[in-house]
Amino acid sequence: MQKLDPTHLADWQIAAALEPHLKPIADVGRDFGLLPDEVVTMGRLVAKVEQGAVIARLPRPVAHYVDVTAITPTPLGEGKTTTTLGLVQGLGAMGLRASGAIRQPSGGPTFNIKGSAAGGGLAQCLPLAPLSLGLTGDIDCVTNANNLAMVALTARMQHERNYDDARLARASLARLDIDPARVQMRWAMDFCAQALREIVIGRGGGPRDGFEMNSGFYISVGSEVMAILAVARDLADLRARLGRIVVAFSRNGRPVTTADLEVDGAMTALMARAMNPNLMQTAEGQPMLVHAGPFANIAVGQSSIVADLVGTRLSEYHVTESGFGADIGYEKFWNIKCRYSGLRPAAVVLVASVRALKLHGGGPAVKPGLPLDAAYTGENRALVEAGCENLRAHIDIIRRSGLRPVVCLNAFHTDTAEEHATVRRAAEAAGARFAVSNHWRHGGEGARELAEAVVEAAREKSSFDFLSPLSEPLRRRIEALAREIYGADGVDFSDAALQTLTALESDPGAAALPVCMAKTQYSLSHDPARVGRPRGWRLPVREVLAFRGAGWIVPVTGSITLMPGTGSNPSFRRIDIDPATGTVTGLS
Repeated sequence: MQKLDPTHLADWQIAAALEPHLKPIADVGRDFGLLPDEVVTMGRLVAKVEQGAVIARLPRPVAHYVDVTAITPTPLGEGKTTTTLGLVQGLGAMGLRASGAIRQPSGGPTFNIKGSAAGGGLAQCLPLAPLSLGLTGDIDCVTNANNLAMVALTARMQHERNYDDARLARASLARLDIDPARVQMRWAMDFCAQALREIVIGRGGGPRDGFEMNSGFYISVGSEVMAILAVARDLADLRARLGRIVVAFSRNGRPVTTADLEVDGAMTALMARAMNPNLMQTAEGQPMLVHAGPFANIAVGQSSIVADLVGTRLSEYHVTESGFGADIGYEKFWNIKCRYSGLRPAAVVLVASVRALKLHGGGPAVKPGLPLDAAYTGENRALVEAGCENLRAHIDIIRRSGLRPVVCLNAFHTDTAEEHATVRRAAEAAGARFAVSNHWRHGGEGARELAEAVVEAAREKSSFDFLSPLSEPLRRRIEALAREIYGADGVDFSDAALQTLTALESDPGAAALPVCMAKTQYSLSHDPARVGRPRGWRLPVREVLAFRGAGWIVPVTGSITLMPGTGSNPSFRRIDIDPATGTVTGLS
């Protein structure tokens, strides 16, 4: 194939040009080191990997494990997924066996403002349309399992209202006495639907019409079921975690779980096929495992543990991606995912862009769907220099974990050499390695400098350790996150949050769970308007949730919501299909 110039093409046009030249997915699996019965093909270019068979066959990880994170992004994103793919391609260009793991794109951003999460330019995960439009149905499994639990809950509440104890006993049901004011779970769908955040259900009026109460939806990728898919190690672990989900509390304060509702087995049956990672490929034919899709601002923000367990057994270098900036994505990789997986990173890549640094240096607001201000398309070294304070904060976060990061400047065609030099000086002065990567325009060859820096970093000894021991009280660990990672002066808990924390700290099983903060991705603080490296602020925690199945405690900060909203100029306005060819157009 003649070298493609992506400069003036949309990502879907680039994908359309590349996809006829992709390897059959069975060949990708064979070259990855998978046996024929470990690859379940689903068409020519997509497959499922029988992860249990691979892990049983290859009991120990052998790869250098690399995480990709970023500085605080603009609403447009700064190319973290693109960099993950470019790095895998760059390692391949060096003759190394490399694989990657990314999250499955959610329908929320795909049809909203941000678009899909397939990478871009010549560093894409392909084929684009299946990846962006549901893939093999894993998110549907998550949505259905979540909603089946809600069906079980609401049906049980209706029957307990209508039946006396004798009739419940004849149906082999014990009275759970669920408190309708303390239902913890919500319905799920994989779109950004602000109109469904708060609803009333069961308003038919009769005894057969359900239990009337306040309810609502969250986006599927923010649900506890999706979180469990990301961290479960095998089907037995998935089954056990699904059974521990607390859906509500009884009137006397006892947790009511999916196991109490006897729906956990059926939920696992719905989720079983989703346990196997999806196998796709980079634009240059390297294997990419696509699995799970939790957001990092409201969830754990990682592709699945099983994808990394497979990749680290079959590659020399396995690259995984953590959502949003190092303050939330890498922090959760470090203190949650690595705890549960047992894997330890050999290197960490911190993605930055001149555009984001200018925003953090005081540049004009960046708004999706609107043209960029001239400050972002012309040279402005002063803004870049000022914005490097945000870069330094993220370098400090990664160094706090015991690793020296590789700062990757994701090159845009509007950047200048002087701006790149400014970032290099700041990164190296802060103790990081530095590389410029042109993977978007030049694929693996454009990522060679980055790949070489990562190989060098992976050979360096590190002292990776967690931020806080789990024996520390929950409140103290939340304070440590706020002060040492976000740079806050302290934490202000609401009365409701304090009440929940007191109850959790008296429960030995809950008190020792990791912390998974729900916080805006657009600032180191809780306030998206506070760019750069905010000083002199305190973190407000308005409520605390317990995800006992996933295995962590969720402090909810600021105005963050578990159901995002759709903007005024969403991507679905531009997505279409050519009836003659079946080609999906307009994906970004």
